[in-house]
Parts: sequence; structure tokens; C-alpha cells
Amino acid sequence: WGVLAKWLLDLTLGTFFVVLGAPLMALIALCIKLDSPGPVLFRQYRYGFNQQLIGVFKFRTMHANMTDHDADRLTQRQDPRVTRVGAILRRFGLDELPQLFNVLAGQMSIVGPRPHATQAKAGGKLYQDVVDQYAVRHKVRPGITGWAQIHGWRGNTHTEEALVRRVEHDLYYIDHWSVLLDLRIVLRTFWV
Repeated sequence: WGVLAKWLLDLTLGTFFVVLGAPLMALIALCIKLDSPGPVLFRQYRYGFNQQLIGVFKFRTMHANMTDHDADRLTQRQDPRVTRVGAILRRFGLDELPQLFNVLAGQMSIVGPRPHATQAKAGGKLYQDVVDQYAVRHKVRPGITGWAQIHGWRGNTHTEEALVRRVEHDLYYIDHWSVLLDLRIVLRTFWV
């Protein structure tokens, strides 16, 4: 029943947020086109449920000729690859809005551990080499937001400690999942 409840919640909230967010997403797309040449959307392969690769959609925040499809190099403050509009989108997490279409396609969930790029590193090491239980995160569909994100573990993980804390929160979420917890996380995401 939990799987069915999670699927219905994702379908309901995903549809609601796509309809509600359509004007905002159209405005963002226009701003991206006016700010720099290139496509509006960026597709990056990340590990999803059962470690299968999924193409995660995002609004493009970097100059088209500087995108890093594997996230081999994490972004830094004042990163010259990031466009002016991209910096605003990243700051407020608006670059993640197209992932609602990943949710409707059944590849992602509204709430769950964030999917990480295949070559993302913390302290110079691949994520799976830093945390022993890292693969446990892939036993559920990845989410647009999650327990880690509402507790401040959002964005880049430049240090091993930051990744360890994020994964601890992800594992807590997996062990304590409920529909009410998902709704609580969604509501807190807007305030955080």
C-alpha cells in the first residue's frame, strides 16, 4: 500500500505543481533564452531507482558551451560557467522545476533522496567511495526535495563530511517514510 500511496501522491502533486508552475516555467525559459544562447533545458544522467541511469531535466544555468554533463567539476562561488539568470535559478532551486516531468514519467518522486550526477565528488572522491551505505539511497526513487534538503544539506558537497551528513538524512527518510512525512517535507521546502 505504501508504494501505491507514494505513486498517487507523486502523480497528484506533480500534476498540481506542473499546472500551477507553468507560467513561472515559461517565464524562466524566456529569461534563459534572452540571457544566453543555447537550449533552455539541460539533461544530465544520474542514478535513480535501483541504480538505473535516468535523464534528469533541469533549466540550463551554465553557458551552453561550458556545461558539465557528468558533474566532474562542482560549481564554485562566482563560477564563470554560470549565467546571470542561472545564478538566480540556482540560488532559489528553480532550476529543478523541470524535474516535475521526471516525476510524471515515474522516474522520480516529489520527495526522496536527491539524485546525484555520476561523477560527483566530495573531497576529491566519488560519492560511492566516501560513504559505505551510499547505494542504499537507490532503493527508492530519487526526489526533487528531501529530508536532507530541508535540514540544510542542499547544494554542493565539497567535503566528505557534508556528503556523510546528507546521506545520513537520506537514510533516515527511507527508514521513516510516510505520506505525512512527504507532505511535511513539501511544505517545509517552500519555507527553506
